[in-house]
Formats: sequence, structure tokens, C-alpha cells
Amino acid sequence: MIGIIGGSGLYHLEGAGTVKEVSISTPFGEPSSSILILEVEGKEVAFLSRHGKGHIYPPHLVPYRANIWALKELGVSRILSVSAVGGIKESLSPGDYVVISDFIDLTKGRESTFYEGIRSRKVDGDDLVSRLLREGKVVHIDVSEAYCPQMRGVLCAVLERLKLSFHSQGVYACTEGPRFETPSEIRAIKILGGDVVGMTGYPEVVLSRELSMCYASICVVTNPAAGVSKHRLTSQEVIELMKRKEEELKKVIAEFVKSLPEERTCQCGKSLEGAQV
Repeated sequence: MIGIIGGSGLYHLEGAGTVKEVSISTPFGEPSSSILILEVEGKEVAFLSRHGKGHIYPPHLVPYRANIWALKELGVSRILSVSAVGGIKESLSPGDYVVISDFIDLTKGRESTFYEGIRSRKVDGDDLVSRLLREGKVVHIDVSEAYCPQMRGVLCAVLERLKLSFHSQGVYACTEGPRFETPSEIRAIKILGGDVVGMTGYPEVVLSRELSMCYASICVVTNPAAGVSKHRLTSQEVIELMKRKEEELKKVIAEFVKSLPEERTCQCGKSLEGAQV
């Protein structure tokens, strides 16, 4: 099953047939919201609102571990993240799509792993992840290719087919939030190689990889970042642009779901091989 995590401005997928709504508890707490099982292009899709109904969770308090674990429990093996970002690279314009290819973690205090050694949560189950947690194993995953290449390829093909303005690669710099960044911080991120900046892309990507799930991120550039922008940044402009892109995003998601092959041809499912100490 494919999981969709909707970010700021994308709190539901209207038009998709709702099969059921699931409330689920996890060993890592409650997810941001109940999960909608939808029918999209004849396939079941699990949709989760990252910030919760009514946008009640700020970026630094999103229950990331609970969200990813809940999707895993429902049988999700691939996650598509939808996010709003600020543009740093000069070639990025508001409204452009970016298919993320790498990340820079600039967060400060987030729980970013399931594997905490002797302090790991003891969970039920016979799968490898559950056994590693029960045994208190320390795990170091490789993130040389953190974003699923198969999903990224399908996303780029879909955006090309729909004739939308997009960038096939981009480095996502994740900051702690909830405040926006300073111009000096943006200049530093640019030197580090960041193309876009957001507050929620990490730790979702690594948590998914820790569970051997595929993860891809499609971002909408909503505004130039601080210092790049010539005006004061507001949350309102982010939500307004995402609202204008909502129908377009639904088409992208539907076409992506239809186009993604059932068979996983990537190596994401092997992320735990050789990773445990």
C-alpha cells in the first residue's frame, strides 16, 4: 500500500473515495491524525495529515515516529510526502515542484530513530524490525540514497507528462522551526548546498528507511526564503499558494498512484542488511 503524508495546506484528498477511517495507537504514541484509507485510481492509499486536523502540531512537535509506525502497521511499504518549502536556489520560482534527492539535517531535538539500543521500545511481532527493537540492537542505516529512486523516477515522469514546472533534484535543508530562518542562516544553508528549506522533511525520511520503507518527497516552492525574498515572510502566503495548487497536486498524486508499479525494484527494502551492530 502507498501512504501519503500531507503537509501544510494539504489536509485531505477530496474526490478520492473514502473506504474507512482508522484510529491507531502505536508504541511511540498517537499519530498526528486518524488515517484515511482511500481509493485512488483503483488502489488503496493511506492518507495522514502531518500537522493533524486543524493544523494543531507545529513542525518540531509532530509525532514523526508514531506517524511512520502507524503507516507501517497498516501495511504501507511506500510513503509519498507532500510539503511546502522556501526556495533558496535562484532557479526556483514560487509554484515550482521539486523532487527531493538529498537532505541536510539542521534540527536540534527531534526523536529521529526507532533504534535506541537498550532503551528501545519492546514491540510485538516476528518481523526483523520488531526483533531488533526487542533485542535492544543498535542500528546504523545508510542514507547515501535516502529517497527511493524508483518513486522519484515515477514522480518526474508524471510531472513531465502533466507539463508542470519541476526540478528533478533538490537538496532539502530541514530546520527546527517553528520560526522562519534568518537571512544569515539561509546564506549558510546555500553554502552547504541546500536548494530548498523546510521544517518537516526530517526525520520522516530516515524513520521510513529504518523500517525498510520506500520514501519520496515532492515539494512545492511557496516563496523565496529569507534574504532571497524582498518582503516579510508569512505563513499566510504559504497556505494560500498551497491552496491554489491543491487541485493540481491531487492530479499529480492520482497519476503517481496509477503509474507506480506494484513491484519494488529499488534497494530500500534492504536498508537493514548489515546495519545492526
